This record gives sequence, structure tokens and C-alpha cells, in this order.
Amino acid sequence: MPDPDDIDGRLHGEQFEPEEQEGLLARLFYMILIAVMISVAQTVLATATVLQFIVLAVTKEPNERLADFGTDLGIWIAKAARYQMVASNVKPWPWTDLD
Repeated sequence: MPDPDDIDGRLHGEQFEPEEQEGLLARLFYMILIAVMISVAQTVLATATVLQFIVLAVTKEPNERLADFGTDLGIWIAKAARYQMVASNVKPWPWTDLD
């Protein structure tokens, strides 16, 4: 299982704010695009959840790679939500490193 401090650091750690403020129309464009990406991410999360449950039911052990993927996806969604709500000016992946 991932270290909770590591997850907190990835979510709230040092992020480099852009030097220039983007225009309002550019921000709107990115917000709409990221909203679509969040919707796709929710579908991927639901699919991975069902797959993890099947693996758990068959093997009685969770798949670590799927669990780590879920953690990464959750962190990405959190960073995307922070950008959407203007709590951060840092765009999530693919505009910045995934971590």
C-alpha cells in the first residue's frame, strides 16, 4: 500500500505555478477540456473498480498494480478538480508531469 505521506506530498507538494496568467477564454477552454477528461477518468475508475473486485473475488488478494493505478488516478482527479475550482493554476497531466 502507498505511504499516506507520499500521497499527501504528491497531492499538495511543491507545484510550480505558471509565470504568466492565462486569459479568461483560455481558462474556459481548459476547464471544459478537463471536465471531459474527468468524465472519462470516472469511467476508467468504474471499470478498474469492477476489475479489482473480480480479481479480489477470484484470488482473495487485491492486485497491487490496479491499486496503485487507482491511487494515481485519484491524485490526478484531485489535481484536475483543484484547477477546475481555481484553487490552483497548475494544469494536471498532460500539461504537467504525472508524478
